[in-house]
Amino acid sequence: MAAEDEVRQASDRFYAALNRMANGDASPMSAVWAHSGDVTTMHPIGVREVGWDQVRPVWEQVASMCSGGQVRLHEQLIRVGTDLTYELGVEDGEITMAGERVAFNERVTNIYRREGGEWKIVHHHSDPSAAGNDLLRRLQPPPQ
Repeated sequence: MAAEDEVRQASDRFYAALNRMANGDASPMSAVWAHSGDVTTMHPIGVREVGWDQVRPVWEQVASMCSGGQVRLHEQLIRVGTDLTYELGVEDGEITMAGERVAFNERVTNIYRREGGEWKIVHHHSDPSAAGNDLLRRLQPPPQ
């Protein structure tokens, strides 16, 4: 199988896991991510996380607030290297967070690394979500 096809399959697995997360179940993320200390995320709601020990709990936290969500990837562009590849695109969809419907349309960059013969995601970055960040601000308790 061509390397680009393998990366497309890894991307499909990541987006299937992302959609499960958007419906309250973050457990599939563990299978698609590398578990090393150098993996990173920059989510549309939040800050940068470094290392699987920081990345994993954020997926779990978001999943605990989410239901009825769907994420779609459009305008996918893949560039394949020997053991490192990247994917660009646009994510759009909608998600119910803390009972409130939030729509999004954001640019995204994903980086995959070949580990043990398969491609694992090592970085996910998407544009900030004004609607998602506004919702999180409203959910936080007022300062004392």
